[in-house]
Amino acid sequence: MAARVFLHIGLPKTATTYLQTILWANREVLEGQQLRLPGVGRREHLWASRVIREDPAFESHSEHRRGAWERLRADVAAWPGTALISHEFFAAASTEQAARMVDELAPAELHLVVTGREPLGLFTASWQESIKNRDTTAMADYARTESDDTTAIWNWRTLDIHRVLERWSPTFPAERVHVLPLPGRDAPKREIWDRFATLLGVDPGSVDLGPGFPNASMGVVEAETLRRINHHLGAFNSSIDRGTYIRSYLADERLVPRGGEPFWPGEQRVDEIRARGQAAVDYIAAQGFDVIGDLDALLVPGELPERRVPESVTHLEVAATASELVAHLLEDVRDLRHERRALRRELAASREREDPGLRVGLARRFPVLGRVLLRGDHRRPEPR
Repeated sequence: MAARVFLHIGLPKTATTYLQTILWANREVLEGQQLRLPGVGRREHLWASRVIREDPAFESHSEHRRGAWERLRADVAAWPGTALISHEFFAAASTEQAARMVDELAPAELHLVVTGREPLGLFTASWQESIKNRDTTAMADYARTESDDTTAIWNWRTLDIHRVLERWSPTFPAERVHVLPLPGRDAPKREIWDRFATLLGVDPGSVDLGPGFPNASMGVVEAETLRRINHHLGAFNSSIDRGTYIRSYLADERLVPRGGEPFWPGEQRVDEIRARGQAAVDYIAAQGFDVIGDLDALLVPGELPERRVPESVTHLEVAATASELVAHLLEDVRDLRHERRALRRELAASREREDPGLRVGLARRFPVLGRVLLRGDHRRPEPR
């Protein structure tokens, strides 16, 4: 069994993607320093979180996915050094589920790691993340309550560090609960990695930081446009559909690059969120948890720059953004058709030359259609 296990449970939208991308890209380097990431990829930690949180929808998934938690446990049991389990959706677990997870990792020395940020920026980023995942809730109605559902991610159940720590910390000694507030906007991007790596006992400078990246944000008009589009995307229900087409293609590749104005919720919500931040800081200080960084970084600043609210976006602004988006989509469809025609011509030539290795080379040259090519779908007639 691993001597120590760090459980990094989020919060969502607190540089988790940035940290996890660095970790998995440098897995061999970290193992050389006796830090093990169990499993074969970040997705297995997501699946394990669904097992721990007893997600009923997960019962219909494959046996391989449902076995992720047992594979992670076996990997940890076979490793003699330090292990790290990291996914932000663990934050939604109940007190009972958290305790059971801890019990199943015994007798390792367990440490809880919670990354946090000031809750107003977290609230705004999480609403935007929900929109990228096909939600249609307006910001004015977003996260009005704290859900009792352990499968619900985008509400105060996972966004309020106070509530998350109340559920998770009872099974840990206070000195093994580590709170890492994100540094301010003006701090070097790598500062949160340096703190995180030092806590884990690895050399922060030993890894390639190139693969790490922060999630990009949409402007207020772009976010509101996507929210309205989501009302018409009823057929995009699977996680692959949401992740590939809505989040990655539509939001990150098409709407984010437009820039746009930053935004806040309304004044009343800002006051509510400011109070949550103060309550969280008071709780963490009273419990004596190990804080790595500035605890006051979890507070909403007393003075904020003026920003628009999403409710101020007009129909005309949405129409203009949507019109430009349609033009980009049409360009993409045209380019795909041209690429497909070129690919089919080269495939026909390769068959005449009886060169089977050429298909792999063509797949690399045509990344959009490469998966189709390697499946053999090139034999299907081209629609007119």
